[in-house]
Amino acid sequence: MTEPRKRSIRISGHATSLTLEEPFWRDLRTLAKKRGLSLNALVSGIDAGRGGNLSSALRLFIRDCYRSGELGSHG
Repeated sequence: MTEPRKRSIRISGHATSLTLEEPFWRDLRTLAKKRGLSLNALVSGIDAGRGGNLSSALRLFIRDCYRSGELGSHG
């Protein structure tokens, strides 16, 4: 796995920074594009429904997208 990278992002109009490994950032950009959303909008939606740490919630969201076939060879 690659080293985590910190990036700035706006969530519901507020600037924050998130730390994720590059493959997760790539997957988030892919999902945002597939859904016709900005990266900020996608992360804001995930943030609104999370119960814990945002970085963890993003990783779990991406895992679920692989499981559902939205990402990967079936997506």
